[in-house]
Amino acid sequence: MSIRNLLSIVAVCGAMGAAAVAQSIPEVKLVPSPPGQAAIQLGGRWEKTAEGGQAYRDGKWVVVNYGRPLLRGRAAIFGAGADYGKTVNAGAPLWRAGANDTTRLTTQVPLEIGGKTIPPGVYNVFVDLKPGNWTLVMSTQPVQEQFDPNDKVRLSGATNYDPKFDVLRAPMTVHPSGQSIEQFTIGFVNVNATTATLTMSWEKTIATIDLKLASAK
Repeated sequence: MSIRNLLSIVAVCGAMGAAAVAQSIPEVKLVPSPPGQAAIQLGGRWEKTAEGGQAYRDGKWVVVNYGRPLLRGRAAIFGAGADYGKTVNAGAPLWRAGANDTTRLTTQVPLEIGGKTIPPGVYNVFVDLKPGNWTLVMSTQPVQEQFDPNDKVRLSGATNYDPKFDVLRAPMTVHPSGQSIEQFTIGFVNVNATTATLTMSWEKTIATIDLKLASAK
């Protein structure tokens, strides 16, 4: 084999090796605060099927859609004292309970939250942040499909928030987390046929509030 052919083979092998390394790094397309969803079903029941298995029947959805910001090295994300909440509020009077678009809760059933009942529908979700004292706020204020800085009426995140649209304000239980939670997370725990606990967790703070399937009126 000539030196020229040997060098050609080495060059080809080197190129193939470089291509293999490049292909080993997958492309990830995410916005800085990726979208998230938490969902449960209430009011249903498990029934035996003709095949001998089980099927969940008549459950109704409760769903929260929200943006999930990451800490990325930030500390004390909620702040302290007079500055508590200012960073995450980003100039709005309340926290959007996430990032990007307005956080929204969709329920197919009436829910009792903090002693107040809301009918089935779609609601905006906010949190009024005070040190150790979070208040869940739900509203029916119209939401912008795309951000328009000239629109001073409809919501974008928590921008333009107007309390006249509030349908519910209820205190949340706030306690510290034993470990730092990197990405803001909304979820449901302790779920049964008629009740659940909504959780919001980020950094070293966890806030919760109980939901209950209410009787339709």
